[in-house]
Amino acid sequence: MMTDHSLESRVSTLAENVIVKSRREGLKVTTAESCTGGMISAGLTSIVGSSYVLDRGFVTYSDISKFEMLGVSMKYIHDQGPVSAIVACEMVKGALKNSRGDIAVAVTGIAGPGGEENDQSMGLVFISSARREETPTVQEYHFAEKVKEATRADIRYLTTIKALNHLLARINLFQGTVP
Repeated sequence: MMTDHSLESRVSTLAENVIVKSRREGLKVTTAESCTGGMISAGLTSIVGSSYVLDRGFVTYSDISKFEMLGVSMKYIHDQGPVSAIVACEMVKGALKNSRGDIAVAVTGIAGPGGEENDQSMGLVFISSARREETPTVQEYHFAEKVKEATRADIRYLTTIKALNHLLARINLFQGTVP
């Protein structure tokens, strides 16, 4: 288990970097969140100047909300599960399609405990990111394996931190720099 204060501090530092760099580049950011329940957007909006950067955040906790708000195929959700690489990619594409964002990040996972489906375990998270008109990338994480005695809060904070890092990587691509 990690301390919430150290995780909050990391979120704040990363969110500030996302806001400053995005504003400098004139970029709008969009989020699509499931297991974080709005924590990524909350982290961004806690920073002064976020209104220049954050276009919108979608909190799509239920399967039907992923379909209704982001256009994720119910076939993907049923066949692959809501916590899958394809669903994360479709979420990020839907976030960009339904916003004015230049870059987006999407997260879907199991914060736990409970809710494990299809032999998936607590801490399994998929994070996808993309720039507009770009093929999304997706990465799979197993946070509960990396953090001994990870709590639900730990998983959500760690997911938020990784998602903000994904956004920074996309912003750095706009700047032509290596993250």
